[in-house]
Amino acid sequence: MARFRYAAVDRTGRVVKGVTEAQTDDEVIAWLRRQGHTPLRADPTDRKPWADSLLQAEFRRRRGLNRTEIAAFIRELSIMLGAGQDLDRALRFLGETGPSERLRAVVEDIRDHVRGGGSLASAMSRHPESFAALHIGLVRAGEAGGSLGETLGHLGQLLERERSLAQSVQSALFYPAILVIAAVGSVALLLTYVLPQFVPFFTQSGATLPASTRFLIDAGDLLTRAGPWLLLGGMTLVLAARPVFADPVRRRSLDRRLLSVPVFGGLMRESLAARFTRTLGTLLRNGVSLISALGIVQSTLGNLEAAAAVADATVHVRTGAGLASSLDKTHLFPNRTIHLLRLGEETAQLAAMALRAADIHDEQVRVRVQRLVTLLVPAITVAMGLMVAGIVASLLTAMLSLNDLVM
Repeated sequence: MARFRYAAVDRTGRVVKGVTEAQTDDEVIAWLRRQGHTPLRADPTDRKPWADSLLQAEFRRRRGLNRTEIAAFIRELSIMLGAGQDLDRALRFLGETGPSERLRAVVEDIRDHVRGGGSLASAMSRHPESFAALHIGLVRAGEAGGSLGETLGHLGQLLERERSLAQSVQSALFYPAILVIAAVGSVALLLTYVLPQFVPFFTQSGATLPASTRFLIDAGDLLTRAGPWLLLGGMTLVLAARPVFADPVRRRSLDRRLLSVPVFGGLMRESLAARFTRTLGTLLRNGVSLISALGIVQSTLGNLEAAAAVADATVHVRTGAGLASSLDKTHLFPNRTIHLLRLGEETAQLAAMALRAADIHDEQVRVRVQRLVTLLVPAITVAMGLMVAGIVASLLTAMLSLNDLVM
């Protein structure tokens, strides 16, 4: 008998964790199902020496699949199963034609586990660095309902939508980021290279320089002497802040403040609403109960304040309250989300309305990002021009003061 550490969502929507003994992880999953739980993970608890564990952890991080590889794997597997291929042949094909070595290694491991009698969900749970609880939960629901191909198709659509939205936002913000880097680089070049060329003339003249010119000279000296140390100090602060905000209490406080930031806070709320409704709708459409779906959704939001709001809403839903009214009490999601979810509950089409709300929120995120970029680009350009003009004007003022001294 081996010992397994498991995680599951119970009937009330809470995530339960523990350790049990069984022959295989499939036995643990079957045991959890008999208790009415929705299994998320069942992993062996065998411990290795700390050095081996460290090396294995590093190796797993390198092997972890990225979003593109995961989406491609899910999409191609769903297509092959939908075409009538059996799971073993589909996995063999994907393992032989995978575009990267790490993808082929993961697929081969999954295929070996499935050929040994394990389920696809349990095989995927062996790679937590690649497949999240959402992926495993949906695949397990598809296997239980006998609709694995269709479920994988829905999961593939979910991943493609999320990837498309993320790429749209990143592409839109790329140009403003380049402008910011160019602005900072131009100012640094003027202060550390151009301005020092005039300092000897100012020193030899003995003239009293304007306050703005003295300030720029001092700033250039500081940046030249302490620039590398300032950069190192900034990197140190970033690295030191990571374990600080790893604490759930501090992380939730930070997430709460980010949601209240003007402009950006509203954009984050729209993005969270899109992720929440699309994940919820996909889970419900594939036969996952509402309480279990809410328990899984909490781990996919990436914002602890939003996850806590969903957890609070789940408590009210367990008592018989509606999902829309429960979410409305959290004051976190947009009114559009609440209205569409309430309409879905009234018409018994919660899954369809949640997916419809996700489409609307995705479009709102794209529109808001485009508007933000439309405002940021000229603002950054004007700010860069003003800074450069200020430095040049300060130099010209100093040069004119030298001419007055000569006359």
